[in-house]
Amino acid sequence: NEFIQDIIKKIDLFINQDGSKQDLRRIIKKIDDNLSDKDSWEKFAYHFDQVHGDYLKKLSKANVRLSPREIKLAAFLRMNMSSKEISSLLNITVRGVELARHRLRKKLKLDRDQNLVEYLIELDLKD
Repeated sequence: NEFIQDIIKKIDLFINQDGSKQDLRRIIKKIDDNLSDKDSWEKFAYHFDQVHGDYLKKLSKANVRLSPREIKLAAFLRMNMSSKEISSLLNITVRGVELARHRLRKKLKLDRDQNLVEYLIELDLKD
């Protein structure tokens, strides 16, 4: 997890450089922000399912086990978001999003000629 690795690096710097209380507060704030992101995702998922008729539940039932991160990616793709937009929301690089998209395609067993976003939209239309 990039977030945890980043926190570990900051704590190491703090320890090695006799960091100040202000540095420690920044680290604590970053942890708090990450925890609130999880809370925000739960709220987002609830509202997303309200608009898209339990889409995330359909996605979970329709396919092999998807990780929470893959479910997030699928939801963002279902909203037709670009890789750049998704990268800023997931706090990863655009290349990381592209790699995650590739892995999701493989997990969903899509053919090369099948469009991932179209597949995710069509899944929403199925009952």
